[in-house]
Amino acid sequence: MKIADTAPARSKTKRLLSMVALSGLLGASIAFAPAVRAEHPWNMHLRAEAYQNAGQTALAVPIWDSLMRAGAADADWNTAALYAGRINTYYDSIGDYENAILYYELENEYWLKDGKDWGTNDLVRANQIRTTVELYGSAKEDESLVRAYAPKSGKLAKFEPEYGMYFGIYSEQDGEMGNEFYKSASIYGRDHAIYLAYATYGEEFPWRYAEHAKSAGGALQIAWQPLGGLDGVADGTYLREWARAAKAYGIPIFLRFAGEMNGDWTPWSGDAAKYIEKFRIVADVMRGESPNVAMVWSPGDVPRYNMAGFYPGDDYVDWVGVSLYTEPYSHGNPDESMEATTPIEKLEEVYGLYADRKPIMLSESAVSHYTNLDGKSHTDFGVMNLDRLYRVMPVKYPRLKAITYFNVDLKGKESRNDYLLRNNPAMLDLYKSIITGPYMLNQVKTGAKPDNATLFRDASVPFAKQTDIVPFVRIPDIWIGKLEYVLNGRTIAEQTKPPFGMALKAGDVPDGSVLELRVYNRAGQRVAAKQVPLSSLLSVQIDGRDQTFEQPPVIRNGSTLAPLRAIFEQMGAVVEWNGDTRTATGRKSGTTVSLTIGDDIAYVNGKAQKLDLPAQLVNGFTMAPARFVGEAFGGTVAWDGETHTVVIAKSK
Repeated sequence: MKIADTAPARSKTKRLLSMVALSGLLGASIAFAPAVRAEHPWNMHLRAEAYQNAGQTALAVPIWDSLMRAGAADADWNTAALYAGRINTYYDSIGDYENAILYYELENEYWLKDGKDWGTNDLVRANQIRTTVELYGSAKEDESLVRAYAPKSGKLAKFEPEYGMYFGIYSEQDGEMGNEFYKSASIYGRDHAIYLAYATYGEEFPWRYAEHAKSAGGALQIAWQPLGGLDGVADGTYLREWARAAKAYGIPIFLRFAGEMNGDWTPWSGDAAKYIEKFRIVADVMRGESPNVAMVWSPGDVPRYNMAGFYPGDDYVDWVGVSLYTEPYSHGNPDESMEATTPIEKLEEVYGLYADRKPIMLSESAVSHYTNLDGKSHTDFGVMNLDRLYRVMPVKYPRLKAITYFNVDLKGKESRNDYLLRNNPAMLDLYKSIITGPYMLNQVKTGAKPDNATLFRDASVPFAKQTDIVPFVRIPDIWIGKLEYVLNGRTIAEQTKPPFGMALKAGDVPDGSVLELRVYNRAGQRVAAKQVPLSSLLSVQIDGRDQTFEQPPVIRNGSTLAPLRAIFEQMGAVVEWNGDTRTATGRKSGTTVSLTIGDDIAYVNGKAQKLDLPAQLVNGFTMAPARFVGEAFGGTVAWDGETHTVVIAKSK
């Protein structure tokens, strides 16, 4: 297991080596095509150096930009990257973050084209100074929204929920809970879905952990580590007996075999071909012997750009996991701050590579709230990023469907970070409030989903009854002083600390509404804002049950029109349509109701009844005033203005 964040590694060394390389390359008078360049590049370089030495770096920037683009045009990616590095450093130093991000990303692109990963740190810095304001909102399940949570194939993986988030925990080093998983509810307010245990390849199946997980009603994630290297992994008696033992317990088991293989800190790293061979052996045996085992392939989020070379293939992987930690320092070093880094961007690589076909889990994840090396508390950092980890990431990345929290205080080893939730009351309180939310799932089964059938999407998509707004805000100042929610020009809420977000009811959102989120830093300056259009849908509830219609109700000239056929059939009527006369007729228990499109008169058993609005076709569906539709067969109708809901009670 590797906990330290290596993304910003070698920043100073790399920059120094880059400048040495630049001097050597230019000293050799690299020849650019003279036909299109009037001035020799070396002279341009010297002129830019003179400007920089004179404290006029702004005058050097366009020269560096010209040299960068010339290098890129000649596919001299090394030179292009070095000049991009000079430009992004300058823009960063003067607080012109928009341009700095542009050149940080260019430098990373050029290093990759040059076959090097030296731009990783540039990408980290680009995200640190990026201003991001995104708004997500909850919505009731419908087919189009659910598609975003499904793989392209449409077939869910083993134990994959349709949507929602499994929450798991590693508790062995927590003196309050240990491996007595049944204590979860008393400590956290809810049983966890997944409990994490470590096991060594070559040793017996970790049956004690399996027993504890089973008694707690949970699943088990096993981080199975071939500490003696990969050579000993083979299809034989040991592996098959281990697999049969796993089957005997019958509980869902997520088997994370030889995780973090893309780093250099494990005995099984380095040889990608051998790793793939051994992973496939384990996967084949588990598939044949243990139907309750899902194979998890789980690299680390760092180092970047090398994980794909270790992927065993879709046929051998059920879930793709990743180890992902959020810490205030790099490698626990107080001289290298990572406070501006969020967990959000750490998931981008693995998610972009595999989420279209595999469910994603954070096999291990945690947020540090205390650094033992210097004895400093980082509560604000911890709370802000715990909120992002559990509330923002699942809505931004819909294929992220499980997070297991690494609940440990690393007092004297590795990064020496304290992730232990109960060591910080604010962290513990936030975690408890998050996992008791309806989106969080604590029962593992294929096709699971929240009881309230609610998922998330962009906040601008129309919602019914109520929506929970979840913002993702990142600013170069790092610390958010205040979020201000402004609806149609009126401030409706303010927040100064996580959890960020608010609920809106349909009745709060008239047609043409706009929600603006205003972001302030701790100095009280407004530093960002985001506007999104908001709109709500009309809902229908029959005998206490929310109805879903292909054509939802609409408002026309102040009256609510409801889908006639759908509601009549819910009321128990049989409906016929006469296309020649454009007349709909419903029959139930001796009552006949008919109405014609464009006519404001309906007939109940032949008796004329005036409608508030003529019946009309909307997207090919017959729509009529909601009160008439609900009362035609003896029901009663009420209007809930708060949630914009037509409430119908059938006749008894």
